[in-house]
This record gives sequence, structure tokens and C-alpha cells, in this order.
Amino acid sequence: MSDHPVIDLSVDELLTTTRSVRRRLDLTRPVPLGLIRECLEIAVQAPTSDNLQNASFIVVTDGRQRRDIADVYLSTWNQIAASPYAVADRFKDDPVRNRQQRRVSDSAAYLAEHFGEVPVLVIPCVEVVDGDGKLTVENANQYWSSVMPATWSYMLAARSRGLGTTWTGVTIMADAEMRGILGLPDNVYHATVVPTAYYTGTTFHRAKRIPLDDVLHVDRW
Repeated sequence: MSDHPVIDLSVDELLTTTRSVRRRLDLTRPVPLGLIRECLEIAVQAPTSDNLQNASFIVVTDGRQRRDIADVYLSTWNQIAASPYAVADRFKDDPVRNRQQRRVSDSAAYLAEHFGEVPVLVIPCVEVVDGDGKLTVENANQYWSSVMPATWSYMLAARSRGLGTTWTGVTIMADAEMRGILGLPDNVYHATVVPTAYYTGTTFHRAKRIPLDDVLHVDRW
């Protein structure tokens, strides 16, 4: 039983309208910690590799700490935006897709500029419990396959309670700085930073995607 209002969505509606929210995050409205906890209670029910249950979540609400993370985020985003891997520069030979890429890049740039204003930053982490505690090519799949489903479950639960989220990968490129801010043990790795806030507007729609028949392969590629 939820202590907070839950939006009446079918399973299919929830799955097809949970969008990456950047521009529509309400930066002025506080989010109760109890609401975040409720979403995380759902998240920890996600499947976990070998039943290790080694995904953890850091919930950052402290203003100074959010600003410190935002400084790292903006600096790293600017490096990405100026690199050959910039979001806006992909699919240049396809005007339609490139136009979409530029819209995504613009919204991502907006988020980078306002990251420290987002009221809650949820940071999923994974604890490596085997060997020397290092994340390697050999064990990465086992560990990421535990934290990623839990994070998506959190994002779905948040969507159904009127919260907007987006998966961000920017801070992964600044691991040392993030470790200093978060106080991570050597065997704990953060998977993403999920900005979380109430969203503005009333609803979301399905995204335009590549047709299924263009990406579906049966039996063999």
C-alpha cells in the first residue's frame, strides 16, 4: 500500500511512457525522502545475479553535496560535448535522426547546467564481493546485471508516482572525483546518477523508435 498517490497506468502504459526527463524536472519542488524510499523498496525486489543482492543506493539531498556532484557532471559533460563522441554529432548522414540527436543533446546540456538544482540524486552502486574487490571485464556482467534491473525498477516506480528520472552515464568518466564526494569503498562502484524530481506537465507519450522489423532477428542475425 503506497503512502503517496500512484498514477493509474496500465503495465504497458508505464513501460512505454517512462521517458528520460531532463527539461521537465521541477527544480523548485521538494521530494519527500519517504517517497524515494517507497520507490527503492520496489527497486530492491528486482532480479539479482546469483542472489548476491549487492546493489546499494546513495540518496543525495544535501545541497552542498549536490553542487559538488553537479560541478563534476558539468565539467565532464562539456568534455563529452566537445569530443568526437558528442551526442549532437551522431547520425550526421541522416537529417531526421540527427535532428533528434540535437534535441537530446540540447536537453542533456540543460540538465548539465541545472544538475545541482535537482532536489534528489539517486546513485545506484554495486559492491564487488569476490576476489580482490575489483570490477573486471570477467566479472562486470554479473555485477551490472544486478544493479541495472533494480535501477530501472526504481525509475518505473518513480514514474508511477509522478516523479521524473533519467539514467546518466556522465559521472562514470569521473570515477575518482565521485569516489571522493561519496566516500565509496574501493570495492564499490557507482553505476549512474539518477536525477529525480517531480515533473512538470501532465503526461508522457510513446517515443518515436526505429521500427521493430528493422531491429528484429529470428534465430540468427
